[in-house]
Amino acid sequence: MSFSELGLSEKVLAAVADTGYTKPTPIQAQAIPEVLARRDVLGIAQTGTGKTAAFTLPMLTLLEQGRARARMPRTLILEPTRELAAQVEENFTRYGKNHKLNVALLIGGVSFGDQDSKLLRGVDVLIATPGRLLDHVERGRLLLSGIEVLVIDEADRMLDMGFIPDIERICKLVPFTRQTLFFSATMPPEIQRLVDQFLSSPVRIEVAKPSSTASTVTQLLVASGKEDWEKRDVLRGLIRGSENLQNGIIFCNRKRDVAVLHRSLQKHGFNAVALHGDMDQHARIKALDSFRNGEATLLVASDVAARGLDIPAVGHVFNYDVPHHAEDYVHRIGRTGRAGRSGVAYTLVTHSDAKSLAAIEKLIGNSIPWQGEPLGEAPPREKRESREREDGRLRGKRKVEKEGRSSPRREREREPRADKEPRVEEQPRAERPRRPQREEATEARPPRRERAPANEPADMSHLPAFLLRPVRVKAS
Repeated sequence: MSFSELGLSEKVLAAVADTGYTKPTPIQAQAIPEVLARRDVLGIAQTGTGKTAAFTLPMLTLLEQGRARARMPRTLILEPTRELAAQVEENFTRYGKNHKLNVALLIGGVSFGDQDSKLLRGVDVLIATPGRLLDHVERGRLLLSGIEVLVIDEADRMLDMGFIPDIERICKLVPFTRQTLFFSATMPPEIQRLVDQFLSSPVRIEVAKPSSTASTVTQLLVASGKEDWEKRDVLRGLIRGSENLQNGIIFCNRKRDVAVLHRSLQKHGFNAVALHGDMDQHARIKALDSFRNGEATLLVASDVAARGLDIPAVGHVFNYDVPHHAEDYVHRIGRTGRAGRSGVAYTLVTHSDAKSLAAIEKLIGNSIPWQGEPLGEAPPREKRESREREDGRLRGKRKVEKEGRSSPRREREREPRADKEPRVEEQPRAERPRRPQREEATEARPPRRERAPANEPADMSHLPAFLLRPVRVKAS
């Protein structure tokens, strides 16, 4: 099947031909006709199968008729990260070069003024992250009442990042007559609930089982010690020993580890750049562009680079940390082996990663082979705790020796204070002198008021007259 059989317009077909693509991927071949038929679509496919073009190409065909109005975009595409949003904008620029469409990008790290000026001119395609989109809506600078097509991309990543409440709010702001396109690599129960709530009789397109990995990726486990210096040493050995390593992405679980590992690799002579969520937008774009252009060989990144980034020539993926969520493993190794190419994915495993590794193998339905000797049994708990306590004592001793003095607390305990008086022996309880009673205070105390007996009438002279009137009770 070719793209000409899918019902796309001549302008779109010409742009696709210029990019060199001749045959659509399975997700594209099944989704494009349904989108052109104005039906809701639920697309499930493993990463790297061309989900972005599956909604970009038919949307360009649908937008050839009509015109956008100021502050009322015609279509809306929601992405979980800035990098994915920028990538979708590049796809519209590439495939829409024969169209005169206004495309706006609403992401963080960019001034509101530039984005607002684009919205004022009228936008045919609005690509945004949920947070920045709602900021413009709350400021009254954006109206979503003219949305014809709503695309929610990487929905499972939206769930992991906590964007589901924002997605629900946005879906209630757009017209209910819209066409909704839902694309994701995995399908957790929470995402299924969202689909049931906001999609109307969707066409389910599933070209691969959820949470499956590409067959073009060779997956290997590598045993490592738990200390950071041991893991860094094992990683450097893998990088140096990998054959035909042109580039690779190294994934860490924490942003702090990304920065530490990046500095370590640069210190050992590797050409590496870093990418994580705490970096400003300019630095993130610069690092990603240098890796794409081949200026940098290694990209040390957090899971911000694990979803949807289209870098076709990535040959290796190194999981410096085993991901806490099994679905993230599928997305990480999906950065390699794309578009039919082969790739290799290494995962460094320590004794503390046994539970996460078991969850990954259960999710993908296969056991991952080991490279070299597999990880042995964990040491006994008593020995491990004893060793950790000993390591703590050694660290404290080294710190004291480095400072060249004893701890202040021990100094106080060792040297008695000169100005401290000797302790006086306590007298027996019987010999202690009693405190003199305060007779003056007793005499000065006012006399206690005597309480009237119960049979004597109480003094009611202080009450108002109307409260002393007799009450007439009607006979029943």
